[in-house]
Amino acid sequence: MLRKRATRIQAGGCGAAAVSSPSSAGDTIRIGTRGSALALAQTGVVAAAVAKASGSGVEIVTVATEGDHSTESLASLGGTGVFASALREALAGGACDLVVHSLKDLPTAGYPGLRIGAVPRRADARDALCGRDGLTLEALPAGSRIGTGSPRRAAQLRGWRPDLTVVDIRGNVDTRLRKVESGELDAVVLAAAGLTRLGRLDAVTEFFELGRWATAPGQGALALEVREDHSAPFAAMLKTIDHPTTRLAVFAERAVLARLEAGCAAPIGASAVIDGELLFLTATVYAPDGSSSLTSSHALVLEGSAAERAGLPWELGDRVADELLELGAAAIAPLGTAS
Repeated sequence: MLRKRATRIQAGGCGAAAVSSPSSAGDTIRIGTRGSALALAQTGVVAAAVAKASGSGVEIVTVATEGDHSTESLASLGGTGVFASALREALAGGACDLVVHSLKDLPTAGYPGLRIGAVPRRADARDALCGRDGLTLEALPAGSRIGTGSPRRAAQLRGWRPDLTVVDIRGNVDTRLRKVESGELDAVVLAAAGLTRLGRLDAVTEFFELGRWATAPGQGALALEVREDHSAPFAAMLKTIDHPTTRLAVFAERAVLARLEAGCAAPIGASAVIDGELLFLTATVYAPDGSSSLTSSHALVLEGSAAERAGLPWELGDRVADELLELGAAAIAPLGTAS
């Protein structure tokens, strides 16, 4: 059975030590999420998987975050943490048993008493252009206004089409698409995964291939964050939902961010793939004005014990990030601003 309720969690939630997760089938599992249409859509998919894997009832708890009610740019708000902090406080304080994050919005720094318990199979990691009159990026006339709230996308757009005007925007997917429909903007760039989950692929006029257009570390993937003290049955349920290949890839991408101490204000793209027993990782750092970029690519063989394999994404991410720093990444982008 699936139930929904809403709560607003204030800063300063209690620690997790005195809170336990459901321990047996039949206990209701409370899933925390933001209240946006996209967050609820992706949490609904997770809730169905949790119910199937656990045999328990599921309750969706919506949590208000700073990023949901502020109209300021993400960079000025302090980055990705504006979407994750309240969810993490709700989880640590016992208001829910797990929370669902868009992985690209989850800071790389850990939260006391919490861990990523599962990473479901990744959706489409590409960015997509939603343009007026079916226009692609190359077909947009000079001077066209194109909207994005992402410093990375803004840098890429300025690099590919310096003759366009990039407009900083906020709002949910439908709000952004309406700016194109109304003529306020000529196009917006959005995540293909979000458009898919909301059933809005009809608005896409072009998909940007990953080899040409790097996307945010973790884009298209979800993270199920849980308390560290959960029960064995709860851990078994999480293992059923986890997709090991996705986990390895997105952790490698996130390792680049962590090593570069980069947050939402840093224009960085990363993409990791697994081919056989090889984990490949490519990351690019962009100058905010799109005038230059630096790219590094490396690979590692996936071998050793389970514990050793779990550490390989971080080793690979460090290797890529170190090369970017050696190439001069800190001189072209605002690094050391992790959030």
